[in-house]
Amino acid sequence: MTLQRFCLAVLAVICSVHSNDSNAQETVSDSINPGINDAFLDPELDVDAWLQRFEVESREVYAAKDQIVAAMKLKPGDQVADVGTGTGLFLEPFSDAVGKDGWIFAIDIAPKFIERVSRISELKRLGNVTPVLGLPDDICLPPNSITAAFVCDVYHHFEYPANSLKSIFDAMKPGGQLVVIDFERIEGKSREWTMGHVRAGKETFRKEIEAAGFVFREEVKLDGFDENYFLRFGRP
Repeated sequence: MTLQRFCLAVLAVICSVHSNDSNAQETVSDSINPGINDAFLDPELDVDAWLQRFEVESREVYAAKDQIVAAMKLKPGDQVADVGTGTGLFLEPFSDAVGKDGWIFAIDIAPKFIERVSRISELKRLGNVTPVLGLPDDICLPPNSITAAFVCDVYHHFEYPANSLKSIFDAMKPGGQLVVIDFERIEGKSREWTMGHVRAGKETFRKEIEAAGFVFREEVKLDGFDENYFLRFGRP
């Protein structure tokens, strides 16, 4: 068994334990946005269709991918949680950035996306990547296992933000960073899609993240961003 597969097996057990704890604390009715992730949980999810939506030049985070990776300031040996990895857009550049002594946990709640990133990591021989099937309220990583967490166009999909943030906080080593990229939601400026799909603006999301124990560090301005923003937080 490879180290990658061993890590995946261990994490599956951890996630199962977390799932039992989570069910005792919350019910579906506690979701702040019920149904927002139904499309991703569909067992017949069309990965190619999402690939055409996620990995196109018209998507800001795709066009600004290199800027985003540089702004993360990852170092060899870092352990990164790519929360909501989706089609695996950042998988290879993150893997290269942390090197053979680092590790990438590619986390998603969509089984079909996890299947895709598993294939990508095997085909590209990314020996420092572990795909993780997360829960709607838990990233399913053990305590003190990561130095960074990356949440790109995903935070507004958190149905249970307090619990999801707690799981990120608990998994992060002191001094680690949380980067959140999401959509500007400004009345009279943002697109109709954004106003209807994204539940709150930057200020609300920042307050929620700080309430979870993270400390706001900075907003990073990227040349390619008009609809998106990049916030960096730290774990004390």
